[in-house]
Amino acid sequence: MSYALLKYVHVTCVVATLGLFLLRGAWMIGGTLADRGRWVRIVPHVIDTVLLASAIAMAFILRQYPGTAGWLTAKLLGLIVYVFFGTIALKRGRTLRVRSAAFTGALATFGYIVAVALTRKPIPFLTS
Repeated sequence: MSYALLKYVHVTCVVATLGLFLLRGAWMIGGTLADRGRWVRIVPHVIDTVLLASAIAMAFILRQYPGTAGWLTAKLLGLIVYVFFGTIALKRGRTLRVRSAAFTGALATFGYIVAVALTRKPIPFLTS
């Protein structure tokens, strides 16, 4: 598979995962997430698996790896933080306030990961 196709698959999965996370967050805030059916628990995992697999494949093609390329290390650490916040937001948060705060944290972390990807800088908001 070519790098261009992998990148297209990766970006498509990024958009899909964000859209589903926003939808699930809206359902969580509205109190109806648990009523949405089995697909809500399965489809995001499938998309995220394809997202991660395409990321790993692109890293091998580019020969840039977390631990050696600072921006990929930052993305990987950001991913861990995003999963942490997302789990609290959609599953483990005990109150709506905690879930909403975690949801906001997850969205901010997602934005950071995208900014790192676009700039290939671990601290993408600095202008030097």
